[in-house]
Amino acid sequence: MKKILALILTLCMVLALAACGSTSAPAATQAPATEAPATEAPATEAPVEATEAPAEATEAPAEATEAPAEATEAPAEATKAPVEATEAPVEETEAPVEEPAAEEPADEPALEPMSYADYAAAAVDDPVCVICYAQAHQSWWDGKVTVYAADEDGAYFLYNMACTEEDAAKLVDGAKIKVTGYKGEWAKEIEIVDATFEFVDGDPYVAEPVDVTEQLGTDALVDYQNRLVSLKGLTVEPYDENGAAFQYKDPDGKTDDLYFKVSKDGETFEFCVEFYLCGNDTPVYQAVEALEVGQVVDLEGFLYWYEGANLHTTSLTVVE
Repeated sequence: MKKILALILTLCMVLALAACGSTSAPAATQAPATEAPATEAPATEAPVEATEAPAEATEAPAEATEAPAEATEAPAEATKAPVEATEAPVEETEAPVEEPAAEEPADEPALEPMSYADYAAAAVDDPVCVICYAQAHQSWWDGKVTVYAADEDGAYFLYNMACTEEDAAKLVDGAKIKVTGYKGEWAKEIEIVDATFEFVDGDPYVAEPVDVTEQLGTDALVDYQNRLVSLKGLTVEPYDENGAAFQYKDPDGKTDDLYFKVSKDGETFEFCVEFYLCGNDTPVYQAVEALEVGQVVDLEGFLYWYEGANLHTTSLTVVE
């Protein structure tokens, strides 16, 4: 049957070709000539399949275009590397800051105790260390105490020395101590400042007052600075134009130093009772409060210096 149909179609095509050859060009638009290709199912299906192939082929470029998209991601990751690389210098700059903290200064060697002559020869601000004996001290306060000390060759003023309250109570009756600090000077008073101390085993030493009446008013008096001294036969002078024999530093509370003036050979000197050494309940404080101008007195005390001799009086006796 198929062969018959094929034969018929072949004949039709032959006849059509013959007709084309014998007629004019417009005859090509007749129905028999155009219908044969259009109605053949096999002939039209092939182009349909063929057009599908390009559709599939066009998909390949679509996939291919994805590759650049992925490729563009690589630079994005690559650009991150410099960001991480820039963090390294930040860590490097921190290292020099930590290095100095590891170094600690070496401890200074301990000072050996010096003689009084070596202490006297030392320059102001030099470190000093002495073995001496406590003679008296001012009131302890806030972990510090000011001590009057001495040895057989001289004396020391230990200003605001670090001390516990319990140890301050032991700094009497010639207690032997080792003191380390710095030599200082204030208003020509020579002292040891920033000092620490420790008790030393040994016999106590209590200095006897040195009579310096003849040196009063001379340059030689300074050689006895800070020592326990005595002054005899001095005349009480008016302290001010009002004629009073003494003056309170704190006239209202009477809880501070007490000042008075005495003379020898026509020269007048101002001395005091240091309140933190001898308070208003002590005999010497009360004796000064009872002074009268013109009385003759004997004094004892520590030869403190304030732009000149300024005895810290511990004893006063009226002799005339």
